[in-house]
Order: sequence, then structure tokens, then C-alpha cells
Amino acid sequence: MTGTGLITSLGYVSMRARDLDANIRSAVEVLGLNQVESAKGKVFLSAQSNHHEIVYSRGETDSVDHIGLVARNAGALEEVRENVRRAGYSIVSEQPIEDAIEQGFAFVGPEGFTWQVYIEPTSYSMVKLGGFGPDRFGHVNIQAVDTVAMRDFLIRVLGFRVSDQIGQDAAFFMRCNNDHHGVAVFKSTRAAMHHHAWQTQSIADLGRLGDRLARRGSRLAWGPVRHGAGDNIAVYYLEPTGAVIELYTDLERIFDPERQTRLWKEDDLYWINQWDGQVPPGFLDHGAPPEPR
Repeated sequence: MTGTGLITSLGYVSMRARDLDANIRSAVEVLGLNQVESAKGKVFLSAQSNHHEIVYSRGETDSVDHIGLVARNAGALEEVRENVRRAGYSIVSEQPIEDAIEQGFAFVGPEGFTWQVYIEPTSYSMVKLGGFGPDRFGHVNIQAVDTVAMRDFLIRVLGFRVSDQIGQDAAFFMRCNNDHHGVAVFKSTRAAMHHHAWQTQSIADLGRLGDRLARRGSRLAWGPVRHGAGDNIAVYYLEPTGAVIELYTDLERIFDPERQTRLWKEDDLYWINQWDGQVPPGFLDHGAPPEPR
């Protein structure tokens, strides 16, 4: 996975959870993440050998504290900082707001989501720790009232590109590297992070996730499904915060910088489900709202 723009990848997501213990059990025993560190009501987990790809902290509400974006280098970090100032968004901290990060800043963008842009030490290891689980954190799906404003923010401030567009403003799939999307934006009546998504190597891993859920008396919320936008095969289930977790494989990789945006009619449900065009009733009602700042 490489990136040549201002942002090279989605680094992590930080969640607040009323039931911290339940979320940690779910992340470790169901998804298969490794608990790296725990201190002062905050737990850091990762699929790789880095410090964190998701952070859960004890909170009075279930919400998204912030989303971490990895800047290409120090120059890109400062360019994003200037873009944020020029666009008039509120910088809540000129320094990192998360542990184990040395250089970065945080700001509040459209729909009330807080973003931390930071520099991550170069790592050449993609070794998965433990016996099962995903390879890495992949993307987030955000529900927004004004999807066009969120799209423009991701393009103008953070340097994302649109891979697929659904209708006029129903959804935008946005990339910052070779992955088809790092952030997907869906039109809604509220602001929320619908799901955070994790990449695995094989469709067999999706089946094993279903097995683990069944043994715990739970079920998949959707899938397996083959999407049209992104082409990935995915399964989904609920975590205790009320947000959805996606485990996926076979996502489209885009290596052509001139690859044109793929346009879909909103009522052509092949974009969301190639196999039967269906989405489970109520599935898009799940999600965790942004933590107010």
C-alpha cells in the first residue's frame, strides 16, 4: 500500500465506549486484534506490530473520539495544517492528542468529526501477530448530512480522490493511496461513523469470523456480500458501541493516477451488492456519532 498525496493511509480510529471491557473482549476474541497497551481507562489494539490501529477509552457515551490519518512526511503535515487553517476549521490541538505519537495536530472538520493528522515512523513489517485476525486496519465509512461538503473537505484539505460516486450525492468512495477507498461517505440524516473496516487475506477468514460469532451466540449483521463499488467481499457485525465492524478481502487496488471516477446510478443496487442487490433492513441505522468538541 503506497500513497503519493498528502495522506498515505488511515492510521487508526479512536472510540469512546460505555462498556470498555465488552469492546475489548469483542476486539480480541472475535475480530482477533492484539492488545498492545492498557492504561488509565484506555486500551490500544492492533493487527500488526505497530502500537495501535484502534483505541478504546472509557466514556459516558459510545462515540468516535477521532480518526487518525498518516501524513506522507513533515512537509505534507504542514501543508495539511495550512489547508485546515485556510479552510477555517477549528484546530483543537497543535500537538498530538493520542499517546505514542510524536508529531501531529488535531482539528474538527465537517459534521463534527475530529481528525488527527500525524507522522508515523516508516515500517516495512506487515507481519500479523497472533493466531487469527485481520492483516490491518483499512477504512472507515462515514454517514454525513452534507456528503458533498464532506467530499470537498477530503479532496481540498486532505488530498483524497474520488474512486466511485453514487448518484449525485448519495455516496462517495474516497482514496488516499492504492486502496479503492480509505473513507466512504454515505448520505444520511445524521453524522456517524457507520463502520470501521479491516483487511484480511482470504474469504475463508470471513467464514471463520462467522463461526466465532455463532459460538458466542451472536450473528453476522450482513454478508458475505460482494460490493460493486470497490469489488471487495465483506462481512459485517455489530460491536458493543453500536458501530459496525467490517472484515473484507479482495478490495480493488488503483495504481493509475488518472483512473477516472466510476459513476453509478443510485437505484442501481449492483454498486452495493453484486450478488442480490439487497441490504438488510435497518443495517444503515447503526453507527457511532462523533464526540463533540
